[in-house]
Amino acid sequence: MGMVINFLVVLVVSALVIWIVGKLKLGLTISGFGPAIVAAVVIAIIAAVVSWLLGIFGINLAGLGAIVNLIVAAVVLLLAGRFVKGLEVKGFLGAIVAAVAIAVVGYLVSMVLPV
Repeated sequence: MGMVINFLVVLVVSALVIWIVGKLKLGLTISGFGPAIVAAVVIAIIAAVVSWLLGIFGINLAGLGAIVNLIVAAVVLLLAGRFVKGLEVKGFLGAIVAAVAIAVVGYLVSMVLPV
């Protein structure tokens, strides 16, 4: 039961971060909190698939530099923008800006709510 609660907390916090970044218009827009939750789930699924595919080729994201991780995060955001109704990513540069903003806001939220 603890894992389910942890997952739900992480999901809500991730959606909150995406919603905040969307409201700040930092590379993406989101039409509401519902689409932010859907976006958080889709981003998590796409990120897991990308990590899995890179793992097949022997590439570990933790071993890559911050710039490469940022590019992967931007690509994940671009892909999520294609699947989630209510999430609009403003091109690759917007995805990079949104990825940085999500990382910063996520870090700040994690300082308040350690998850």
